[in-house]
Amino acid sequence: MHRYLPHSRKDIKEMLDTLQIDNIEELFNYVPDDARIKGEINLPNMLSECELIDHLSSIASKNKELKVFRGDGAYDHYAPVVIDTLISRQEFLTSYTPYQPEIAQGTLQYIFEYQSMICELTGMDITNASMYDGPTSAAEAMFVATSSLRRKKILVSNTVANRIKDVVYTYAKFRDIEVEEVSDDNGLTSIDDLKSKLNKDIAGILVQNPNKYGVIEEYSEVANLVHEVGGYLIDYVDPHTLSLVKTPASMGADIVVGDGQSLGIPLSFGGPYVGFMAVGQKLMRKLPGRIVGMSNDLEGKRAFVLTLQAREQHIRREKANSNICSNQSLMALYVTIYLSLLGKKGFKEVGTRSYKAAHYLLKKLEETNKFKLKYDLPFFNEFVVTTKVDVDLLNKELLNHNILGGSKISSNEWLLCANEKMTKKDIDDFVKIVGGL
Repeated sequence: MHRYLPHSRKDIKEMLDTLQIDNIEELFNYVPDDARIKGEINLPNMLSECELIDHLSSIASKNKELKVFRGDGAYDHYAPVVIDTLISRQEFLTSYTPYQPEIAQGTLQYIFEYQSMICELTGMDITNASMYDGPTSAAEAMFVATSSLRRKKILVSNTVANRIKDVVYTYAKFRDIEVEEVSDDNGLTSIDDLKSKLNKDIAGILVQNPNKYGVIEEYSEVANLVHEVGGYLIDYVDPHTLSLVKTPASMGADIVVGDGQSLGIPLSFGGPYVGFMAVGQKLMRKLPGRIVGMSNDLEGKRAFVLTLQAREQHIRREKANSNICSNQSLMALYVTIYLSLLGKKGFKEVGTRSYKAAHYLLKKLEETNKFKLKYDLPFFNEFVVTTKVDVDLLNKELLNHNILGGSKISSNEWLLCANEKMTKKDIDDFVKIVGGL
């Protein structure tokens, strides 16, 4: 039966007979009488298709279409329209976990391709079928490090965004893991403070690249220091930066995590997003979630299957590495289609245009003599400026012009973001508005 056609009287009778009841009302006998609606529901009269379209259009017109100059973890990159068409196909639109490979080769194949792309981006050996979002991926990476090394302490750089640290602290509390912060020094992780806090009890350190100030950090020295005490470097990375910046693996990262929202997933009131986690070979049996591998069936044909399942909770129960269950593979499909459509050349072009847009924005802001880059360090498409104008006033005035301004760091510190969607005119208009205040 088509999923959108109502049940016929014959269908209803067959279902009632199967349930051995006389009418539909009997299904609701267990609902308390005082919780049930009495009488008719006061609904408006039905609308024709034309009337309905007009009605919905009038509601939609109340929304503001904004130019977005804010990032801070949620990015307004362009997503090709074909993604929504492909993602809504009935073959993909399912929460089914593909435990039976013989009937789920399509789902397993795109998860395998997603994993391959994440590994290529990060330079790591293996990744899982996806996580809930970036911050929970960071928290799960903490579990990987502590359980692998049997240590109960983790370091977190103060340059990691608060939205990530908050989730890490929450997860750590219920695993009795001690979290200690490493201070920042002029927008970078403090090497001196890191050295003073490293010891054999440390399972690893969580860093972010670009960090919460938008600064790109070179973490090779941090990696070497944490490796000297046998710990792991956990790198929380913006995937778009990997179009231009060297891979986390080449900087010594042991675990790479991040949020895939910017890879084709629309901004939608905070979710659903998708997290990713990639590791080296030595940690693959500690990786949470599902892993899809490629094998051969009995006839020698290529087949995709869930592999290394002994790690997972449906087998190990409470002893599993993680309790992550519902997979985010539909969101991972967004990422897979997005990266496939762009290809290596297109992905690099998006990164290059985002980089140029952000640096042009900074240049024009500095020309007003009202804004100054806080940290004179390399950045990708986000940066912090200082200003004598109150940030709340700046954002309020921009909103009057249908522009979403940057995130407020303090009353005179502003985190701005630019990307490939912005034209020269968009940026010039932005600067003209804030420069006049």
